[in-house]
Amino acid sequence: MSEISACGIVVPTDWVPLPLEPSDDIKSWARNTAAELRDRSKAAGYELDKRTLRKELHLRAEDSRSRDPFYAFAYYPDGFDTALAILEVDLIHPDETVPEITLDWLAETFSADDFGPPQISRSELPVGDAVRIRQDFAAGSLSRSRPRVLMETLTYGILPTGSESAVVLLVSWTVPGIAEEMESAADSIAQTVTADF
Repeated sequence: MSEISACGIVVPTDWVPLPLEPSDDIKSWARNTAAELRDRSKAAGYELDKRTLRKELHLRAEDSRSRDPFYAFAYYPDGFDTALAILEVDLIHPDETVPEITLDWLAETFSADDFGPPQISRSELPVGDAVRIRQDFAAGSLSRSRPRVLMETLTYGILPTGSESAVVLLVSWTVPGIAEEMESAADSIAQTVTADF
């Protein structure tokens, strides 16, 4: 068994990669990305405020960076100046406290029952066995002046074949009424995960 050194993922073009490295210039990235998204939406017939979009991108990048994931993406379909969802991917390696990572451990560790028991199922992905956890949380908002919100999530805890490490893929959203679309997107993206040893 080996530790994962890197992983790959394929996302549709409306999932924008967020800058996570400490050396990344978030301000410049937000300015350039806002211009790209505004142009893309304009070509699709939508007008977006570049300043609002730039501030939103900056907030999303800072928020994901605070959790230090391996990858992070924000979902910006045409016509939207706020992200409808966030996707984060992380690697988990065994250590002294968790010498062996199992699907049961992943299900227990990444489950909560804030709004009832989570929906947990197992599946086989091309990269290996996985546990799928669908649940809701009470979450803080990006703005301190706004009340807490309902965050819906879909988490995949994946054990790549031949590895002692795990890949965790989390898609989260707070926009009501898009659960079916987000679950379908997360299920499709989970199929693309690869791992390098």
